[in-house]
Amino acid sequence: MRDFDALIHASSVSSRHQRQSPLVRIEGLHLEYPRGVALRDIHLTMPPGAVTAIIGPSGCGKSTLLRSINRMNDTIEGCRYRGSIFLNDDDILEPMTNVTSLRRRVGMVFQRPNPFPKSIYDNIAYGPRIGGLRRRRALDEVVERCLRAAALWDEVKDRLEESALSLSLGQQQRLIIARTIAVEPEVLLLDEPASSLDPISTLRIEELIYELKQDYTVIIVTHNMQQAARVADWTAFMNEGRLIEFGSTDDIFTNPNQQATEDYITGRYG
Repeated sequence: MRDFDALIHASSVSSRHQRQSPLVRIEGLHLEYPRGVALRDIHLTMPPGAVTAIIGPSGCGKSTLLRSINRMNDTIEGCRYRGSIFLNDDDILEPMTNVTSLRRRVGMVFQRPNPFPKSIYDNIAYGPRIGGLRRRRALDEVVERCLRAAALWDEVKDRLEESALSLSLGQQQRLIIARTIAVEPEVLLLDEPASSLDPISTLRIEELIYELKQDYTVIIVTHNMQQAARVADWTAFMNEGRLIEFGSTDDIFTNPNQQATEDYITGRYG
C-alpha cells in the first residue's frame, strides 16, 4: 500500500475540474443475518478515482460487503450491522441516514442487466425525471451524455425510441450503467457485471470501467481473477467473511503477503 497516499492525491487533482469522488472507508464492519455471521470486523479504505476489486471464493462475503455500501442488505429481514462505512465524512450506517438519498450517491449494477420495459431513451431519462428534470432539451442532453459515457451512443442513437429489451445482453448492461450514472452518483458498485456476457461484450465492459474511474469511485466484485488483474488498481481478497489482504493489484497478484491469498490466486483452493 506504499503508493496509496500518492494515488489519492493524484486522483483528487485529476478530478477537480469535474467533481470530487468520495473516499470509501470501512471501519470494524460486522454484519450478521439470523442464519449466521456474513462479515467479520472489516477494515478497508477504497481510494477515489480508482477501481477496487473484491475477490474471493464463493460465499466469502464479497457481494455482501458490496451491498453494504449502499445499504442494499437492509432489504433482508433480520440483517444487523456494527461498525461504520464512511463516504468521506458521512457514516452511512447511522440510523438517521436517508437511504434513498444514499442510493443516489452510490449506484449499483448487478450481474444480469435489468432494463425497464421502456424505450432506450426512457430508461436513461427515468431517474432524472424522478429528480424533477422535465425539460426535453435538458433530458436529451443527459441521455446523450450518459450513453456516450457508457460507450453506447453510436450504437443506439438512431434507436432511442425502441424498447431497451431489444438490445443484446452486452448492450443492455452498458445501458444499465448509463442509467445508473444519469442520476450523478459518486460511487459505482459493480457486482460481477460481465458474468453473463460473451467475451467481446466483457471486453467492452472492462474498457468502460477503465474510463469510468476518471469520474467515479468504482468498486467491483468479480469471480474472474484475470478480470480483476486487468481492470483494478487495488484488490481486496476475502475469505469466510474476513478481509485477508488488501493492496495494489500488482502486489496482490505477484507478491501477496498472506499465504491464503497466494493459495487462492494460484488456484490451490477456492
